[in-house]
Parts: sequence; C-alpha cells; structure tokens
Amino acid sequence: MDSAAIDRFEASRGRLASLAYRLLGSAADAEDAVQDTFLRWQAADRERVEVPEAWLTKVVTNLCLDRLRSARARHERAAGAWLPEPLLEGDPMLGPADTFEQRESVSLAVLTLMERLAPVERAAYVLREAFSYSHAEIAGILDITESASQQHVHRARRRVTAERRGGDAVDPASARRIVEEFLAAATSGRTERLVAMLTADATAVSDGAGLARRLLRYETRERVASYVRAGFRPTPAKRRLAGGSPALHIALINGSPAVVATVEDRVVGVVVFGISDGKIATLRGIAAADNLTRLNDVWRQHEPDAPVIAAW
Repeated sequence: MDSAAIDRFEASRGRLASLAYRLLGSAADAEDAVQDTFLRWQAADRERVEVPEAWLTKVVTNLCLDRLRSARARHERAAGAWLPEPLLEGDPMLGPADTFEQRESVSLAVLTLMERLAPVERAAYVLREAFSYSHAEIAGILDITESASQQHVHRARRRVTAERRGGDAVDPASARRIVEEFLAAATSGRTERLVAMLTADATAVSDGAGLARRLLRYETRERVASYVRAGFRPTPAKRRLAGGSPALHIALINGSPAVVATVEDRVVGVVVFGISDGKIATLRGIAAADNLTRLNDVWRQHEPDAPVIAAW
C-alpha cells in the first residue's frame, strides 16, 4: 500500500474509532473494528473508491453490526454482565462533543440504553445524532431506504429519551462539588447523608470487580446508600484486591462526574454518577480489569488533579 493510501486512512482513523466505540461500547472492540477496516482498505481496489471517507464509514459500521449480531456478543450482553467501557475526558475516542446530542451519545447512560435497540437502529441513531449524517447517507451506509432510516432514528430517539435518566449536563465546578460531597458522605459512616444526596428512585449497578457472573443491581435510595456505605468502607481484603491503598480522584468519565481509584498510577476502579436535578440518580461501578485497559493508558498520559483522598 502506498503512503498516500495509508495517510488517507490515518486521517479518518480517529473518526472511525469514535464511531465504532459508540456502536460497540467497548474501546478494545472498537480498535479491532478499525484495524479490520484498515485491512479491508489495504485489500480494496482503491481506484474504484470514489469517496474514501464514505467507503470507510460503511465498512466500519457494517463490521460493528456484524459484531453486535454475533452469537457471542448476544450471549455476553444478554447474560447481564456487561457495562460500557469507561473513557476519560479528553480521550480522542470520545469523538465529537460540540452538540448536546454528540455528548449524550457517548454517555454511559445512553451507551447502556442503546443495548436495548436493534443493531440497525443503534447504527442509524449514532450516525444521525453523533455524526450528523443525512438520512440519504445513512441509507447508503446501511443499505436501507431513506424512509427506513427516518423510522429507525425516530424509534431510537424516542426510546432513549423515554428511558434515559440521570444524565443532566453538569459543569466541572458542580461536578466536583457533588463528588466531594458524595465522598464525604460515603466515608462518614452515616447513610442518612447519602440518602439525602440521592433521588427517590436512585439506582446503582456494579460489575463486582469482575468477580460476579452478573451485574449487581440496587434499587431505592436506601438500598443504594447501604451499598455505597459498604463499598466505601475500607478493609484489608479490598486493599489486597486493589493491590494497595487506593487514592481517590475526581474526574469526568464519558462526560459525567466520577470517582477514579488509583494505586501507583494504575486505575483500579471508577464510580460514574448520573445527575438529575442536582441529585444523584444513578451510580455505575466498574472495576473489572479488562474494562479499564484504555482508561489506564490514557490516565498515565495526563496530569490528574491531586487526590481528594490520598490513601483510602
């Protein structure tokens, strides 16, 4: 392959990775899809490709759809042991963030909701909301009619809007204040302080650090507060599992406020908050090592703020 063809692909790599991540909810799978797209580009008769960007978009989208439809993916995600892979603010894989729709499409709340959409609905929604493709362009990418594209986007948008909760936009200063108050309440030993910070219908979900076969779910603010209080009570066993006494940082993950736990610059877990009317509506705890690989890579490349708690 000549250098011009490589340069043309590399110019699109970031956009393709961002698209694949939104479709798959996994940075590792997104990187694999982009690499497979490169191999297709390498083998293609490129002189017959009129618009390389459109060609690459179609290939990566359909590779992602094949993954979403695969028996393995359906089994893993249907088993209830899946959460989207979290990405640190500033990660280029998060992609465009100029509009509310673009930022929302990469939130953990929406990535989770999109699991309930049919693959083609998910693709149409992402292409329209996050990348502003026209329905004519989406029809060409997905090999459907423009009318079908409109219907898919309408259904997906309606479902996401109806079921989305705990994803209000929060400015950095407010995000930090909410997380600081949460950590103070969580480590105080008084669950009533936590209850006061939660919405009446608050929920929490955790991957159990990858030790549980299914996600751990908690509903009602009293149960969520008890789960948080227990989870934030340090014990020798937890420190052994983490590999030391974690430092607790405040950061933005997929655009939402979060606690990031680190041991010697290694991320060992995150808790991501969904905010509604100034209170915490959702908590997502992610500590399975396989789901933190890219977050760790990006974390090591940036200068984090001083931890709120230096040694938990």
